[in-house]
Amino acid sequence: MENNNSKQEQLDQYRVQNTGKPMTTKEGRKISNDQETIKAGVRGPSLHEDYWFLEKMSHFNHEEIPERVVHARGYGAYGEFECYQSMSQFTSAKFLSEPGKKTPLLCRFSTVQGAKGSYDTARDLRCLGVKMYTEEGNYDLTTIAMPVLIIQDPMKFPDSMHAYQNKQDDGIPTATGAHDRFWDFVANNPESIHMVTWIMSDRGVIKNYRVMESWSINTYLFINDEGIATFVRFVWKPVLGVHSLLHDEALKIGGLDPDYHRRDLREAIDRGAYPEYELGVQLIPMEDEFKYDFDVLDPAKFWPEEVVPVQLIGKMTLNRNVDNYFAELEQVAFNPANVVPGIGFSNDPVLQGRLLTYRDTQQHRLGSANYDELPVNRPLCPFHNNTRRGYMRMRIDVDQVNYHNNSLANNTPHTSKPEEGGYVHYPKKVEGHVIRGRSESFNDFFSQPRIFWNSLSPVEKQHTIQAFSYQLGKVKSESVRQQNVNLLANVDQELATVIADNIGVERPTGTHVQVSTSYPSLSQTSTPKSAYTLKVGVLIGNGFDASEVQATLNTLQQGGVFVEIVSERLGVVTGSDGTELKVTQTFLTTSPYLLDAIYVVGGKGTYEEKFEQDILNYVRVAYTHYKPIGVATSGGSYIETTERNNLHGVVFAKDRPEFANEFINAIAQQRFWDRK
Repeated sequence: MENNNSKQEQLDQYRVQNTGKPMTTKEGRKISNDQETIKAGVRGPSLHEDYWFLEKMSHFNHEEIPERVVHARGYGAYGEFECYQSMSQFTSAKFLSEPGKKTPLLCRFSTVQGAKGSYDTARDLRCLGVKMYTEEGNYDLTTIAMPVLIIQDPMKFPDSMHAYQNKQDDGIPTATGAHDRFWDFVANNPESIHMVTWIMSDRGVIKNYRVMESWSINTYLFINDEGIATFVRFVWKPVLGVHSLLHDEALKIGGLDPDYHRRDLREAIDRGAYPEYELGVQLIPMEDEFKYDFDVLDPAKFWPEEVVPVQLIGKMTLNRNVDNYFAELEQVAFNPANVVPGIGFSNDPVLQGRLLTYRDTQQHRLGSANYDELPVNRPLCPFHNNTRRGYMRMRIDVDQVNYHNNSLANNTPHTSKPEEGGYVHYPKKVEGHVIRGRSESFNDFFSQPRIFWNSLSPVEKQHTIQAFSYQLGKVKSESVRQQNVNLLANVDQELATVIADNIGVERPTGTHVQVSTSYPSLSQTSTPKSAYTLKVGVLIGNGFDASEVQATLNTLQQGGVFVEIVSERLGVVTGSDGTELKVTQTFLTTSPYLLDAIYVVGGKGTYEEKFEQDILNYVRVAYTHYKPIGVATSGGSYIETTERNNLHGVVFAKDRPEFANEFINAIAQQRFWDRK
């Protein structure tokens, strides 16, 4: 396990390079003709003896497996986790035992509502599964991009997903909750309003996976060598900060590039800009279980960072793309029950339900109880037990004894004592009557959504109102619209009133809970900002000032900015001194919605009027979406100062020797919300 490439070396034995090799059947027989079926004469019927056609076609017919019921659309990469400090005071987990210790891993990001063929940027909950290949076995840490869940009991999960996903009669809509059934569920299950408010905020339309924060939601246990347990929740914090798309951008990009998030992750890794996420833990001593004004076991409540501080204990770096999407990302199977010694389970009811259901769904989807023998799911440490047979068994177990206890094999495979690494469940104290119910302490549905709303900046509140108005505006039932407005009044009366006016229902008569608390950690306002890896489109034609433009491009590239040279056609553009720049995108193949900033150079085009209109369109979209705009000396004519704009975030090169650095600073800012 000291070898950081150990998982890749294990996978190497399964990797096959077909390029340059002769074609064969799966049994190894070489193929002489892969173009035509065997027929009785060139115009006659096909024959049953065509074994190659049967093998090729039947395999094609069975190539797809059932897609995930939720989390169907996803993407991921390999990487490593590096521990910052020893956590042995709290947990005996070896991958957290010493500073600098590295553990190989595979992660998969996903949406929830949409099918495998939906689009990445839909407003949705997003999830992150991380499979760490530790020396003590696989550890699966599953998290979501919000610190709260839509339900408080696992019994409600099928209902929430049935309501969220598309209708049974027409299969519409795809990848959106903007329909009657979902909002009917929300209105009649008030516990859901907390997570829904998070989804309607900017958190529901993340910019890309590299800037996605995600929480474990569920409460786990850290258990140390002395058997002392501590409540723990996990959070992944992206080093680049947390950033979002605008609602309009998310919709437009969904059509322009449905694979926007997947492509972004893969391209960043290919360019060596490895995504990084720090792992934080929030710890609460077991004896403090009832100390707080929220229930620590309630998955629909967050643990405020200002109350329960986040301690950063390590970093995940994604540094290798997968070779085969199906074999590695479709067949990877996560299960929160996959833990290692030192990590245990609390009585969080949703966690308890998840521990029972994940293996069942993976076994159904992948077709066999042996799914954990697939290369991507195999642990690095040896594994031995008495399970045998089943569909697609890959192991060839050569011993004849497969039961316990036994004498013929000296009672092996044997169990292990705790000091030998054997997993022991924490001896939690349980008491009470057998009952279907939930704790009364779970029933405060509105205080935390109110805190979240109080914590948002004015711009974030405006975006949240817009999202609610859009989603509820799609609901046909006036009764359902009214019920949701009445429910939202418990969170904020003004919020509910504005939405009521927007969607054509009566203003609510109720008012919000009297909670004035706010937490800075819940807003994206103070998130880290950087120009690193942001994408800038250089709008350029022939005849540009090579000296000025090249100096700017050099500064951008030194700052780690991704540069796209955008012009009317692929090939090159030529400067006034003969300097050539390779065009990487055209006005047609990319879009201002796909760029984080633009650098307006201008120049001459083959079709001058069309060239000018294309640049003006890019400028208009970038400006109205608050993006940074750099203007070369030759590009000034594309930006007009009027009483209707203030040009905040527009940086001009003319007579400004520090233009390139000023432009980089503007790019790092990302949005200029005070622009008009």
